[in-house]
Amino acid sequence: MLKDTLTELLYVFCGIIAFYSVYVTLKDKSHPSRVPTALFWGILGVIFSFSRIGMLWGNKNIKIDDTVVGYLIVLLAVLSALKLVKYNKFNESSKEFKAEMANKIGNKIFIPALALAIIAFIVAQYWTKQLGSLVALGIAALVALIMAMIITKGSTKEVAEDSRRLLELVGPVSMLPQILAALGSVFTAAGVGTVIADGIKGFVPQGNILVGVIAYCVGMALFTMIMGNAFAAFAVITAGIGVPFVIAQGANPVIASMLGLTAGYCGTLMTPMAANFNIVPTAILEIKDKKYGVIKYQVPVAITMLIIHIILMYVWAF
Repeated sequence: MLKDTLTELLYVFCGIIAFYSVYVTLKDKSHPSRVPTALFWGILGVIFSFSRIGMLWGNKNIKIDDTVVGYLIVLLAVLSALKLVKYNKFNESSKEFKAEMANKIGNKIFIPALALAIIAFIVAQYWTKQLGSLVALGIAALVALIMAMIITKGSTKEVAEDSRRLLELVGPVSMLPQILAALGSVFTAAGVGTVIADGIKGFVPQGNILVGVIAYCVGMALFTMIMGNAFAAFAVITAGIGVPFVIAQGANPVIASMLGLTAGYCGTLMTPMAANFNIVPTAILEIKDKKYGVIKYQVPVAITMLIIHIILMYVWAF
């Protein structure tokens, strides 16, 4: 009950940020695409805040029908595809102001980011069953936000404004992780894992452990590059390759599955589909190459890590 309530509350907060973006966008007469952009963020706010609103008080029957949510997501996709969702760059802070604040705060700005990871880990470690990992992340984000406000001496208005600005700066790709995760569930239900297993039998020798491990790790990385989400790829590739060609050969399922999942994240580092990893940083850091700037630096590291995963799975899992 508490876990579901707090999780839904986090989604409502996300919706409120989207609604604030609607307010600011409609208020901005100089916005290059005012109404379509406001419509996009308004629909996203409705989905986040009200699609399962009854969970706030434990009534899962009070919700927006899934079919309606599906049509709303299609409308969001249309607005994005037509490039009607835009960000008004005229509202950006000046370079002089950014340089001044960077010099003033210095490396202390990294304290909230590190605290977020540490606190999320601690809360998830000891209260996972009661709260869940998403609530742990929400609690950590709230604590990190308070720390950031203390360090920067920022106001709540500035928090709301920068939250809205970051959301608009990232744009429609901010909803990509949720859509890709849902796509992974669809692929699993459709039996894509079975199709992959049948296809790979033709060139993976049965009983060859090393080739099976390579196929599992590389398959996870490649499918994650397509899906943009290792969790979405995990169920499909583990069912199609991991179980028949690795675990069935005597591998420890816990070790093999753990390394298989993290091997998928090597693919995450090499794809623009992983918006939260590779698109968001370019928006925050204002890198000129918006699509591939971060990825170009990550590819050598990702390939090295993938090779290490193959070695570790072959040595540790058997």
